Amino acid sequence: MSVTPPGTGPTVLVTGGSSGLGAAVVTAVARAGGRPLVLDRQPPGDGVPWVECDLADTRAAEEGTRELAEQAGGLDGVVTAAGMDVPGRLVDVPAVTWERIVAVDLLATVAVVRAALPYLEASRGTVVTVASTLGVKAVADATAYCAAKFGVVGFTRSLAAELAGSVGVTLLIPGGMRTAFFDERDARYRPGPDAALNEPADVAAAVLFALSQPPGCAVRELVVCAEQESSYP
Repeated sequence: MSVTPPGTGPTVLVTGGSSGLGAAVVTAVARAGGRPLVLDRQPPGDGVPWVECDLADTRAAEEGTRELAEQAGGLDGVVTAAGMDVPGRLVDVPAVTWERIVAVDLLATVAVVRAALPYLEASRGTVVTVASTLGVKAVADATAYCAAKFGVVGFTRSLAAELAGSVGVTLLIPGGMRTAFFDERDARYRPGPDAALNEPADVAAAVLFALSQPPGCAVRELVVCAEQESSYP
């Protein structure tokens, strides 16, 4: 079996690559010999090339994507792992916060993919969008997050049909993971100590599987969650 020398494998741009699932994907890509690139507000570890970007600014997200792609000489993959949520009843979540959730989780996903497409078409690369189990099952006090993640599901399924034969498109639907995603929530919206959560490294392995498929082999959708995930199906 051949082994890819470090840093000579596929070039993969990861949004939100400085923490959580994004950081786990960066680690997985690097360990597999690939070259991860990051768009985030915070720097990633280990000297990974990155562009500082508030993904709620979709024009900046597009510009950052093109900048990283040009610096790297192209892209072989994109993983839109950035995400945020502030749970609460619709009347209690400030409008600016509600709209920021949709901007980061949905509109930035679209903006980054749009900017990356010329590079991915040239390499016959792959997009992996990150939705959520709350993109297929709605719950109370999550109107912004559900709206955004349902939007990611619809966007990705349409994109897969649009790009069939030119760019691989995979929809990832993860359940809850052991990350800092829940840390700043009110206590009532945090998982309990016995909550069934996945390790982000395990979800990242599924992302790497999708990215590693040859042109023409489509992994259309992946649901990756703890066996006792309460929000799926």
